[in-house]
Amino acid sequence: MSRREFLRWLALVVGSTWLAACGPLGSEVPGSSGPSGRQGQGGGDQPVRIGYLPITDACPLLVADALGYYRDEGLTVEKPRPFRSWAQIAEAFQARQVNVIHLLMPAALWLRYARGFPARVVAWNHVNGSALTVHPDVRDLADLAGRVVAVPFWYSIHNVVLQLLLRRAGLRPVLGGTGQPRPDEVRLIVMGPPDMVPALAAGQIAGFIVAEPFNALAELQGQGRILRFTGDVWKEHACCVVLLHEEDLQRRRAWAEAVIRAVVRAQLWLRQHRGEAARLLSREGRGYLPQPREALERVFSPDLEPYLQAGVIEHRDWLPPRIDFQPYPYPSYTAELVRRLADTRVEGDTAFLRRLAPGLAARDLVDEGPVRAALEAVGGPRAFGLPGDLERVEVVKA
Repeated sequence: MSRREFLRWLALVVGSTWLAACGPLGSEVPGSSGPSGRQGQGGGDQPVRIGYLPITDACPLLVADALGYYRDEGLTVEKPRPFRSWAQIAEAFQARQVNVIHLLMPAALWLRYARGFPARVVAWNHVNGSALTVHPDVRDLADLAGRVVAVPFWYSIHNVVLQLLLRRAGLRPVLGGTGQPRPDEVRLIVMGPPDMVPALAAGQIAGFIVAEPFNALAELQGQGRILRFTGDVWKEHACCVVLLHEEDLQRRRAWAEAVIRAVVRAQLWLRQHRGEAARLLSREGRGYLPQPREALERVFSPDLEPYLQAGVIEHRDWLPPRIDFQPYPYPSYTAELVRRLADTRVEGDTAFLRRLAPGLAARDLVDEGPVRAALEAVGGPRAFGLPGDLERVEVVKA
């Protein structure tokens, strides 16, 4: 994908009024030492500059700040900086305006192998945490025929899962454009997450697939209902991952390891304090997220029984939590994601996917050394309910 195409994506979403208080993309973060973030030749004392989208995907990075875990590691941390879109956060990371971000795992693949940017995945940020939400008049996937559904980014697990579901229903995804889709088609468009609930309410789209808490907001406002949870299609999938610059892993290894220890500690706290997390992060609490506490509680501490009774959750034996947290980046997931992306329609040049070997991506994109060490510091994999050998088989059932 060319820079021109990337900036065209960016132009699609920067008009959003969401997070109007965010600084302009090209501005320097207050107190930073410039776009490179280097403070002296070694750079070991560079501040932690977090970039995030105000969604529940970002919670570990934010909780580590709120509870002082970065400072416990001897790190200097600036106020986390919110962005309006995935395009913005990726662009700011490339410009070195921020140095710790969460990003959609497919977008991380695109950033390293299509853009050639030296980004490395160092941990998963969370698992599950997304859903397909539809207008109340949509009864099943077949009712989406000839209609429009929004995704947050072409390179996203949301797009992958949605297209799996549509194909299962005998529907053909078509990308972008205008006009009425054919009866066997569903038109997919990219839309900023904060615009999705209003667009659904206005009848501009028939549904959206996105991270929480926008699905919860649609439910609370009576504007939509959840048709499927993504974690009920791909068991315990990663959505967002923690990204660092390769240079920081090579030249500032101790700094990078300290960042990951703080994030892993925050994930463990989130698993054990779900109700408190909703209060802390909400607009009624510390205000890291602009959504109300009620919506976040619906995500962190959900009552799954109504979804089971309604058939929204098909794999009862999985009992997928609405969102969960564990940091280990399973190589099997990265490899399977590369294979699935090859069958997923996206805009732009996808030649890099045809050249990319799944096993190579799992080894080259991810640096799992710091997170393995961080896991041991909190009691090992079993502290998160993970197998001791840190191996698994991917389960995908649309």
